[in-house]
Amino acid sequence: MRRIVLPALLLLAACEMPDMAELERGAENALRASVFLPPRQDGIAPRRHDPPAGALEDEDAATTGGPTLLVSYGSQRKVMAMIQGNGEQRMWRSADGTVVATDGARVVATAGTATTLAATRFDSPDPLDDIPALAERPATARRVVDLAPATRDPNRMRFGVALECRMRAARVEEGLYVEERCGGGARFVNRYWADPGTGAVWRSEQWVGMDGRPMVIEVLSSPAN
Repeated sequence: MRRIVLPALLLLAACEMPDMAELERGAENALRASVFLPPRQDGIAPRRHDPPAGALEDEDAATTGGPTLLVSYGSQRKVMAMIQGNGEQRMWRSADGTVVATDGARVVATAGTATTLAATRFDSPDPLDDIPALAERPATARRVVDLAPATRDPNRMRFGVALECRMRAARVEEGLYVEERCGGGARFVNRYWADPGTGAVWRSEQWVGMDGRPMVIEVLSSPAN
């Protein structure tokens, strides 16, 4: 079993030049079903758009020469540059030291946020890895996450939070739209917008353990495969 663990992320967040270590992620996924979910309220995915004016500040200009993301949550908006990559497993870091680890389009760990997503575990492949297949057959997935507050208060840490999620994709004018409804240890809805040809996600809204504040991720410059 592979897994993303917190200590490596905290080291990256604290260091100006983080060490390169192999990203790890595990899997824990037992349910199989084909259950369609209700469509999004408006039924249509938003059109692809350029980053909002002013999103890339002068001090961030140096980080936009390679793969970059625009990451927003709450009142925070940060440009993150890729600092490590191993296939679909990548780490991204902002100028203030916030770190996000992704596996494909999925955020699997964070550091420097109000609530830290310390680890994500699956048993089998994440259905999000094959979005075109979701358009043909919805999937049900189960994963387990570990959460910790930024204060590292042991009384507020939550380990082994089990999530059961139902995922489906729909083909719309703008491409592929994916909706993921989760329950269990937390209730939330994740949304993804992908290229219809490649299935590559260019925008997503994901729960990362912060109540009422999904992390919105927009790809400014994608990594070369």
